[in-house]
Amino acid sequence: MLLRRIFPFLCIWCFATQSTYSQDQSFANWLQELRDEAVLLGLSPSTLAVLDQLEAPLDRVLELDNSQPEFVQTFSRYVSLRVTPNQISRGISLMQEHKDLLAEVRQIYGVQPHYLIAFWAVESNYGRNTGGFSVLQALATLAYDPRRAEFFRDQLIIALQILDAGHIAPEDMSGSWAGAMGQLQFMPNIFSRYGVDGDNDGRVDIWNSLPDIFHSAANFLAQSGWRGDERWGREVMLPSNFDFALSGTRVRKPLEDWRELGVLQVNGNSIPLANMNASVVLPAGATGPAFLVYNNFRTTMIYNPSTFYALTVGHLADRYNGAEPFQRMRDDEQAISVAEVRELQELLNSLGFSSGTPDGRVGRQTRSAIRAYQERQNLPTDGYASRQLLEAVRALR
Repeated sequence: MLLRRIFPFLCIWCFATQSTYSQDQSFANWLQELRDEAVLLGLSPSTLAVLDQLEAPLDRVLELDNSQPEFVQTFSRYVSLRVTPNQISRGISLMQEHKDLLAEVRQIYGVQPHYLIAFWAVESNYGRNTGGFSVLQALATLAYDPRRAEFFRDQLIIALQILDAGHIAPEDMSGSWAGAMGQLQFMPNIFSRYGVDGDNDGRVDIWNSLPDIFHSAANFLAQSGWRGDERWGREVMLPSNFDFALSGTRVRKPLEDWRELGVLQVNGNSIPLANMNASVVLPAGATGPAFLVYNNFRTTMIYNPSTFYALTVGHLADRYNGAEPFQRMRDDEQAISVAEVRELQELLNSLGFSSGTPDGRVGRQTRSAIRAYQERQNLPTDGYASRQLLEAVRALR
């Protein structure tokens, strides 16, 4: 998945919010300072020569970095774009085609093949959509920009070290506008920490080598806490008297507790019992589908901290194994614009429900403010930012 849609590995390569760097020098002078640092780090003359090919900052990278979507995508829309008949059939075919390699990877890391294929699908469309930017040029552009200079400068140095180690040729080091690389969309620091030479050729090539791609992805997941004997979660039905204050990933309960509260499988059967904790997730609010999610869902959110992303990866993996589509999807979801989210945040703040600085993004603080408002109004406390909620809050002005 390319960076503008949802930032891969955001939990791991979180952007610095502040930087002491000030853009008070020309790009040429800045590049010379970078070269001096690279020399001190012992990078080879051939790697240093790559810096001569870097051009002035790319306007397109800065444009993408400064842009944001007009509308917040609904859950139903998000899933429908990524879990399609074609994607399912292609994933099944690829899982069969590479079954021996995937079995080898599972033996070492414990990550099930259908999940690895699902991550591969959502991140880069099975390797067909990895981004068309020079990673070095993109990182240099963002490192020169003062807003997050320190973070991206570090990523650029690591990218140069990756080149120096001979893992990839400079002209082949392609990725997203923010420097996420190859078919896994790894940032350089993640590549450095988790990349694996799966084909034993002395290089880690997440652009072209499927052994390296699958070994590296599985290594990351395994080290992040993946459990190979568990699934990600399941769609469920909630009882009519469900306390929506219990929803969200911050609440974790044993499966037995959820069962006693009346949570059922979507087919009406009791949820299976195991020694596992779970959370109830409501991606479209109280009137949309409900999911009981387990440890592997949380590990997926380390890969990408989006509820939509984690549910989609898990669901796509299930579909490869013959599972049915989600049963209780809403067909009446209305997208709310970024400007409307900002307005909602401003209104909640004015009413005494602190949602933080209005930024048009529904984060934890905004959801907490929504819950507090809903509780005051005797509404289901699902923390969901809907158009109906916005209209209700507007009426209180």
